[in-house]
Amino acid sequence: MTQMKELGFYLQDTRRSNGVSLEEAAADLNVDVSYLENIESANVRAFKDVYYMRELVKEYAKYLGLPSLKIQDEFNDFLFEHTSKISLDDIMNAKKKKEEEEKQEKTKKIQSPYTKEYKRKIKKLPFVLAGIIFLLAIIISIVVIKTVNREPAVTSELKGSEVYYEYAH
Repeated sequence: MTQMKELGFYLQDTRRSNGVSLEEAAADLNVDVSYLENIESANVRAFKDVYYMRELVKEYAKYLGLPSLKIQDEFNDFLFEHTSKISLDDIMNAKKKKEEEEKQEKTKKIQSPYTKEYKRKIKKLPFVLAGIIFLLAIIISIVVIKTVNREPAVTSELKGSEVYYEYAH
């Protein structure tokens, strides 16, 4: 019983002899009927993940009252035979295909208006103008303060006059 077809037939025969329908077994195991059909018909290609199939075969065997370790060992034998026949080129092609799929999944990220990230563009012109105006205001203030606080220039004509004397003291 090292072949998957024989294992699938054995599971199917046991299920039928227990009087359990595929629908009932699928409902009890909480899986889709097609998974059990594919196991019983040895359709390994229907499963994306062989390890999930292995766990499902183990649970199915346990459900049917079969020794799950023995069934798991037989599935592992099949899996070893199946994977040892895969060429290195097929493995590399599958790896490339998987990488491409992952890359495509990353690039086609679905965004809604509620989750979309907007890049806020900050316009620099208002800040630059505000800075220039601020600097001009400071310069004008300094000039005004200096001219207001500045003492009048004393010329030689004013030094001798009385007006200067009164203003200076």
